[in-house]
Amino acid sequence: MARLSKRQKQIQEKLGGRVLFSPSEAIGLIKETSTAKFDETVEAAFYLGINPKHADQQVRSTVTLPEGTGKTVRVVAVCKGPAAAAAKEAGAVDAGAEELIEKIQGGWFEFDILIATADMMGQLSRLGKILGPKKLMPNPKAGTVVAPSPDAVSKAVQEFTGGKVEFRNDRQGNVHVAIGKASFEAERLMRNLAAVHNAIQRVKPSAAKGQYIKTFALSSTMGPGLKLDQASLNELSAVE
Repeated sequence: MARLSKRQKQIQEKLGGRVLFSPSEAIGLIKETSTAKFDETVEAAFYLGINPKHADQQVRSTVTLPEGTGKTVRVVAVCKGPAAAAAKEAGAVDAGAEELIEKIQGGWFEFDILIATADMMGQLSRLGKILGPKKLMPNPKAGTVVAPSPDAVSKAVQEFTGGKVEFRNDRQGNVHVAIGKASFEAERLMRNLAAVHNAIQRVKPSAAKGQYIKTFALSSTMGPGLKLDQASLNELSAVE
């Protein structure tokens, strides 16, 4: 049996043998135990009562974190003319049409989010084998395929640089969403957590039967997973 490090023992002592926590308790403990030399990311993990093998039980959408993600998000937009200029003005690190597609095809991936206008998807689709495995291929469900207008592109860039994130289930029915940094005040983490929980609830597939959210936990990058007591989730509905 592996020995616990001094830090792990201290964390276990703080948990006091408990296995379920309210959202506010979990966030408080995560902040107390996030003692790494970097600003740890706080993540919410959901295990959903869905069958990921069925197309009508997929969970994929976006949510705007009211307090942001705590990190700089690099957005690139594939679009033409005035829309490209609007994207750059809104904060995109690069924007363009054929020349940008060629740049990406050549191996340039200095970005986190790729937005494209609907009229450019035909040309961009040839990069599916490159962008797909990196989870960078634009998709309407993710809000990354928009109308070919300067306003639509500008809005999308602002949303993603301002805290909009995508979430989707994996093959086991889990959904992981970062809700901020350990340095955030507890109130900020609670607001982001409430937004994510509401978004997950909102996109429940109609084909999913039985209990939808089976388990729900919070963790930091270097910390333990803290399972939330679903009976205490009314805390989240009270968050403004």
